[in-house]
Amino acid sequence: MPINILMPALSPTMEEGKLARWTVAEGDTVSSGDVIAEIETDKATMEVEAVDEGTVGKLVVAEGTEAVKVNDVIAILLEEGEDAASLGAAPAAAPDPSVAAPAPGPAATNGAAPPAEAPAPAAAAPAPAAPRTNGARVFASPLARRLAASHGLDIATIAGSGPHGRVVKADVEKAAAAPRTPAPAPAPAEAPVAAPAAAPAAAPAEGMGAEAVKALYAGRSFTEESLDGMRRTIAARLTEAKQTVPHFYLRRRVRLDPLLALRKDLNAKGEARGIKLSVNDFIIKAGALALQQVPGANAVWAGDRVLRFEASDVAVAVAIEGGLFTPVLRDAHAKSLSALSAEMKSLAERARARRLAPADYQGGSFAISNLGMFGIENFDAVINPPHGSILAVGAGMAEPVVTDGAVAVATMMSVTLSVDHRVIDGALGAEFLGALVGYLEDPLSMLM
Repeated sequence: MPINILMPALSPTMEEGKLARWTVAEGDTVSSGDVIAEIETDKATMEVEAVDEGTVGKLVVAEGTEAVKVNDVIAILLEEGEDAASLGAAPAAAPDPSVAAPAPGPAATNGAAPPAEAPAPAAAAPAPAAPRTNGARVFASPLARRLAASHGLDIATIAGSGPHGRVVKADVEKAAAAPRTPAPAPAPAEAPVAAPAAAPAAAPAEGMGAEAVKALYAGRSFTEESLDGMRRTIAARLTEAKQTVPHFYLRRRVRLDPLLALRKDLNAKGEARGIKLSVNDFIIKAGALALQQVPGANAVWAGDRVLRFEASDVAVAVAIEGGLFTPVLRDAHAKSLSALSAEMKSLAERARARRLAPADYQGGSFAISNLGMFGIENFDAVINPPHGSILAVGAGMAEPVVTDGAVAVATMMSVTLSVDHRVIDGALGAEFLGALVGYLEDPLSMLM
C-alpha cells in the first residue's frame, strides 16, 4: 500500500512550514534515514529524513511552497511491487493520510505512525458524531471531503479518528452506513420583524487590516512585503508577551573600566590560542552567576505555576536578516569565559545560516539583548515567554563621574532588566540585577 509522507512538526510550536527543497525526485529509491527534503520553519531550515524505504511515487507539494500545514501529505512512497499507476484512482489527492507515518526531522516531536484505516462494519451503527463548534476549522483529508460530498454529508458533523481529530475515509464510510434521522420540519415562519440598525463592524483585535491600512496611503508609492514564517512568529509572540506578561523595569549603571582592563589582559594572553573575549561574554557569565547567587530569579512562568531551575541556562539574542534567534547557553555558570565565547560564536554563526536545531534555541529562564554595538545607550527589551526576565544592554560611554568627591572620566554602561511580575517581584528583581552588576564591576570575582 502506498505510504504517505506527511509534513513533520520540527518543533513543539510549529504549525506550518515552507518546503524549501526536495533532495529526491519521483522514481528515486530511498531508504530509512535518507534525507529527502529541506523544510524552512519560523526559526531554521532543517532536513527531513525518510522513515520507510521504497520508491518516490509522487511529490505532492512543489518545491518552494509556503505555509504547508503540519500533517499535510507532501509526498507518496511506493512499496516494493507497487508502481505509480496505483496512484491513479485519486490523482487530485494523496491516499488517506490515516495510513501514513510522518517523516520527522531531527527534532520531530512525535515519530509514531497514526493508526491504519480500519474498514467500517456494514451493520454496526456508529457512535454519534460530535459536531464542530460554529466557525471551528474542520481537519479532513481531501479524499474524505469528496466522499462526504458524494454522500450528501456535512463534513463538520463527522467525528474524526485520524491524527489530531482529522476526518479520514473510514470516518465518512462509517457515517454514510449509519441510519439517518429525518431532519425536523421547519417551524412556521413568524411575521417579519424590522431589523435593528447594523452596528459598525469592530476593528480586528490585531489592528487594522491590510486593505484599510493601504487606503490610508492612497496616492503614495509603496511596495508590499509578505511576511515569512519567522516574522509572523515574532509578531505573534511579542504581541502576546506585551499583552499578557506584566512587565516592570529595573535600571542600573555599570562602571566598565575594570572589566575592559581585564578583557584586554586576557585577550593578550589568549591571542596565541585564538581566544578573543567580548564584553558580551562577560555579561553572559555575570548573568549566569547572578542566577546562582539569587536562585529565586532563575524561574519561568508555566501557566498555573512557576518552574524554578538549578542550572543557569542563558539565552542570548542574535540578530539575523529578517528577524532574530535566542540560542541558549546551557549550564553557563559552570563554563569558563573562553568556553562560553567559543560556544556563543558557534551558535551565532549557525543562527545566521539558519542552521540551529530546536534544542539550540528552546529553554532558558533569562535572556540578554545587547544593542550597544549599534550605539544604543539604553532601551527596554520585551520578555520572550516563558522566560522570567531579559537584560537590555546599552553601549559603554565615556562620561564624567564623581569618585571620592572628585570628578573623573569613566566608561559607563546602562542596563535595564525587564521582569515578569508573575515570576519575580520587585525586591527579588533588584537583588538579581544588583548581583549581576556586582560581577561586572568586579570581574575578577567571575574567575574565582
